[in-house]
Amino acid sequence: MTVAGIALSGCTTANDDVTTLNFFQFKGEAREDFDRIIEEFEAENPDIRVVQNQVADADTIIRTLLVKDKAPDVITLNANGNFGRLAQAGVFYDFSEEPVLDTINPAVQKILADLGNKKGEIGGLGYINNANGIIYNIDIFEEQGLEVPETWDELIAVCEQLQDAGIQPFYATLADSWTAMPSFNGLGAYAAQDGFFDEMRAEGENVGADSPVSFENDFAKALEREQQLFEYAQEGSRGSTYDQGNAAFARGEAAMMMQGIWAINGIKQVNPEIKAAIFPYPTDVAEDRLIVSGVDVVVTMGRNTPHREEALRFIEFMFREDVIEGLASSQNMIPSVEGAELGDDLALQSVRPFFDEGRITGFIDHQVPPGIPLAEYVQEAVFTGDAQSTLATLDNEWRKIAARTIPVTED
Repeated sequence: MTVAGIALSGCTTANDDVTTLNFFQFKGEAREDFDRIIEEFEAENPDIRVVQNQVADADTIIRTLLVKDKAPDVITLNANGNFGRLAQAGVFYDFSEEPVLDTINPAVQKILADLGNKKGEIGGLGYINNANGIIYNIDIFEEQGLEVPETWDELIAVCEQLQDAGIQPFYATLADSWTAMPSFNGLGAYAAQDGFFDEMRAEGENVGADSPVSFENDFAKALEREQQLFEYAQEGSRGSTYDQGNAAFARGEAAMMMQGIWAINGIKQVNPEIKAAIFPYPTDVAEDRLIVSGVDVVVTMGRNTPHREEALRFIEFMFREDVIEGLASSQNMIPSVEGAELGDDLALQSVRPFFDEGRITGFIDHQVPPGIPLAEYVQEAVFTGDAQSTLATLDNEWRKIAARTIPVTED
């Protein structure tokens, strides 16, 4: 019934010289923000009416609508692997020649390109972005005379100094398997550079210990380092949930959390006065540090929408600096438009230099086929301490997926 309703509302009409656009919007917590944006847009564009259809299971519903050739006029999605596969199939509008593209941070668009595009096209525009790193309590660091670590050895030294002072270095929440992934994404980002996943896809069924690239060969250091960080977590971390972790960190029960900027709102609900910021997972060389970022909202539109001009006008409005700044600040995210100001939150300001300098990279789990339960495997590795066995299992799962996957043909 939901799909039918959205499909029906997706039929754009023109009544009394007013064009109605269907705006497919997946982010429930942003409904009111987009209502405000729509109201402002319609005031400036009285010939266009925008109907927001906020949906919960966006990945499933958008596929259904596309199959029925009922693509909404303007679409927002989370930029994950599902989006990449759709973009690669060429179902979205090609923004290659649109001026709005020139306003967007190229490093953000690179994250989208790594997920997939139809050859020679750009199927989506990065809108607002998250940041995945290590959240730290600024007051605890200052009280202990600690500097933000820029290398791996410095991070371990910080953990040791905190432990010696009787302060819990990390609060971990492994009761929720997905919470093992932020640290794997952050530490594994360095192994995933230089086209690692392109090579993995090229190897396909041949991925393994003897192939040029593989999880077993390339990710051992990342997973072993993740295991080492969890050794500095609190007793009972296997039974602690994400919400419990946010509350404990807010109360000052640990100096750091292996989480992303999305946790800040939950932390501040418990302690609005906490001073928390983010630093990237360090590697061996300070200058090589990267912030892992996902495009939390990508904006696109149906390839063959009958109201292309009106849809583009709405999209261009959404990417106006003042408009994107308001939504990004409300959602505690980073706007993609170059020159747009970030909110005052210390976590946002702490990652700003990495976005300004283009030192960002995408999430590993967005590159891994959904048929591989990556979070559960990583959680198991943290529990068992057996990195090599887990990585060999991931290679085996990759081979099985490759064996039954028909490659996408690009024309």
